[in-house]
Amino acid sequence: MTSVSELISFIGILAQDAAAAPAAGPSTFMKIIENSIWAGIAACAAGGMYAGLLLVRRVKQKQFPGAASEQAFLTELTECLERGDFDAALQVCDNPALWNKALAQLAAIAIQARDLPMKKIRQMVGERFERDILGNLDRTNAWVGTSIKTAPQLGLLGTVLGMINAFAKIAGAAATGVDPKELSADISFALWTTAAGMAISIPLIVIQGSASNGIKKLQENIDEGTGTFLDSLAEAKARAGG
Repeated sequence: MTSVSELISFIGILAQDAAAAPAAGPSTFMKIIENSIWAGIAACAAGGMYAGLLLVRRVKQKQFPGAASEQAFLTELTECLERGDFDAALQVCDNPALWNKALAQLAAIAIQARDLPMKKIRQMVGERFERDILGNLDRTNAWVGTSIKTAPQLGLLGTVLGMINAFAKIAGAAATGVDPKELSADISFALWTTAAGMAISIPLIVIQGSASNGIKKLQENIDEGTGTFLDSLAEAKARAGG
């Protein structure tokens, strides 16, 4: 497998060949590489921003709008369980407004599995939360992280290529001198790609940090909410003789 250093050396050789024969114009291969870098940076920007906004949206969907609405849900659910009306409790969770709420989804799973021992129910709820909810968020978060890491690397590659082109032109025209305009294009490309990579990664870091805080808050709310609900379910099962 070709190493990065070997690839850069190969590109440098091509750049020197292009500089040694100015009449032939810029190297087609180098132009393709430069355009590919810009395409990669654009793809990182689009993909990273999409994944970041999708992650924030999904985290928000899984949470209740506030502590009051979550408490109202738990209160209604507990009242149904105190009456021993498991069907009504399941209907509370099956409300279309709550379909995307993590706590309602987990509560519905627990009620449907109420014939199992409580230890098994608690384990099932924990596993489903880790696999179905956190797992989905983690996969989306991974794409954001990939864009954060890839964009600056592409910018750095553009910087290296731009400087290779600039120094190759200097070396190829050491006797006759180099037109500053020819060097400025390569140096400009080097700096702009670096700036573009950083400009993409910085806002994505902020978005990822905000989403990570939301995920932590979601975990805390789920731990507290499922603990309260499962205690009520255990009492309801005991009253029903389950």
